[in-house]
Amino acid sequence: MNKNSNIQSSRSNVHKIDKNVVVLGWVSFFTDMATAMINPILPIFVVVILHEGVDKLGIIVAVATFVSYALRLLSGYISDRYGIVKPLVVSGYALSALSKPLIGFSHSYKSVAALKGLERLGKALRSAPKDLLIASYSKKRAAGKTFGFHKTLDIAGELTGTLIAFFVLWNLGENEHIFRSIFLFTIIPGLIGFILVAFFVKDIPKKPKKERFTLTVKDKKVMGVLLFYFWFVFFMWSDAFFAIKAKSVGIAVMLIPLLFAVSTGTQTLTSYLLGIWIDRVGSIKVMSFGYLNAILALIMLWMKNPLFIWFAYALLGLFSVSTLNAIRTYIATKSDNKGSVYGVFYAGVALFGALGAYVCGTIWHSFGMEAAISFSLAGTTLLFLLFLGKMYARS
Repeated sequence: MNKNSNIQSSRSNVHKIDKNVVVLGWVSFFTDMATAMINPILPIFVVVILHEGVDKLGIIVAVATFVSYALRLLSGYISDRYGIVKPLVVSGYALSALSKPLIGFSHSYKSVAALKGLERLGKALRSAPKDLLIASYSKKRAAGKTFGFHKTLDIAGELTGTLIAFFVLWNLGENEHIFRSIFLFTIIPGLIGFILVAFFVKDIPKKPKKERFTLTVKDKKVMGVLLFYFWFVFFMWSDAFFAIKAKSVGIAVMLIPLLFAVSTGTQTLTSYLLGIWIDRVGSIKVMSFGYLNAILALIMLWMKNPLFIWFAYALLGLFSVSTLNAIRTYIATKSDNKGSVYGVFYAGVALFGALGAYVCGTIWHSFGMEAAISFSLAGTTLLFLLFLGKMYARS
């Protein structure tokens, strides 16, 4: 009897995470492994190997960010209105898997921007429908845990990819041929992820909404919280700028993937726990925690000692995982038209993230690195204080 009760207890803990969410987690693992193989080296590839300026890097980040997030509004709307979910997810993963390797053939920032934009288009197609799939396969009271579980595998893939990039650079060198080869080999994990989502994830029943789409009162209340996040995305530095900052203080190029590993490792270790924390204390408090870490990360960038850059990446990881898990859970539990609200969320990140990357790159190119940090630090600090005041007034 005791043995059976232990088995039942174990099963009761496991069944909360649906098997489709588990497979989607592994899909994200392999896809983000491929992405993380190139993300740490892409800024160096553009600035050092292609001899482009930081402002051009800002344009690449802006294009990728805008394309990645803008079309999620459309994919989210299609998911809600027509009940089309898995086909968008599968198409998105296919496009991403095929476009990453082509960056290895680029010889200018324009081709990098175009291909990175194409790769991010795949992410745009799949993200809102994927979140809808996860939300559909999760229980409301365990939504934070479910998203936390998925994010754990997501960022575990990122960690694996950054470590692969590090070991390749460490053992084979930092020349142009090696950089281009890393881009080409991303086809392998990308195709694994595509096969998993195409053949092992079950679509949700179609529930098309024939009526004209309108945001409900609950959906509109969510928008106020999202707006604060959008402005934080505008002011917060991209990890591409973090990488150039790291190189400027003397950190070797081969170690930059390890900096990304610090960020993703921090996310891996904390994502599931943060999901549980969200379920216990609420999304708003965890968002506040994430915003504070963003400010601390920017403060670390002020320091000339390379050691502080490592701390900055860890804090960047905490900001990313805590705010994203909290926002996704907040939408899952507080909105009616989840697919469309996820789409609005990603579209907002597209606009504000793209503008922020362009502005930051321009300020850096025109006035220097310190001016760019000051701009971001002042903006995030003001937003954090406003957010605390707003949430305190609501409570």
